[in-house]
Amino acid sequence: MKKLLTIAGSDCSGGAGIEADIKTITAHKMYAMSAITALTAQNTTGVTAIHEIPPEFLAQQLDQIFTDIRPDAIKIGMVSSEALIEVIAQKLKQYACEKVVLDPVMISTSGKPLLQKSAVAALVARLFPLAAVITPNLAEAAALTGSDVQSRCEITVAARRLSMLTPAAILIKGGHLEKSCDDLLLEGGCEKWFSSPRIDNPNTHGTGCTLSSAIACGLAAGLSISDSVAQAKAYITGAINARLDLGRGSGPLNHCWSL
Repeated sequence: MKKLLTIAGSDCSGGAGIEADIKTITAHKMYAMSAITALTAQNTTGVTAIHEIPPEFLAQQLDQIFTDIRPDAIKIGMVSSEALIEVIAQKLKQYACEKVVLDPVMISTSGKPLLQKSAVAALVARLFPLAAVITPNLAEAAALTGSDVQSRCEITVAARRLSMLTPAAILIKGGHLEKSCDDLLLEGGCEKWFSSPRIDNPNTHGTGCTLSSAIACGLAAGLSISDSVAQAKAYITGAINARLDLGRGSGPLNHCWSL
């Protein structure tokens, strides 16, 4: 059985973060492990509080995982501070980790900052060079490049700019485009678009977490980056199209792991 490690924050409502990652990995019939970077009080309508895990405790989690059950691939999600980023970078190097998918979680859909401003430079300098794939959404790509990213043309420009910061492949997710959900993969200087129609479904909490975890599953299975992205894209599109709705409170509910 292939083993996946997710290094991310916990979502108590179960739709995003560590919980979404574990469900996605399990749906791909792989063994899920987790190193938690933060506890969050959140649901589908927003994040109300964040409790960051002490860096030394994150280091202990990672040591226990790598010295016993070595993962075949790693997904990194929410990492809120420079100190946590430094720990992760040290451990990835110490254990010579490969097949790392980095989802630069910077801000929640509701607008809550999830990455301290002081940590952005550390994320780029310390973790970008260690990743195989980096998966920003439009807002994250804009924040990282300092430019608007609202069209396919602007996505291309942003991907090129980000590729100058890292040898990793860049996947800019177009889920927030107006009329489509087109993602651009820039790998080795070559562009490849993954297109799908926009699905009329408000339940999209946790889709970014789910997509990056699914990509990591593809890498663990031995697929190429491009094939991993294609498989993950099909998985998340099918999950959203399934329209599973667990109920209605004050906002939409999404559980993309259902397939």
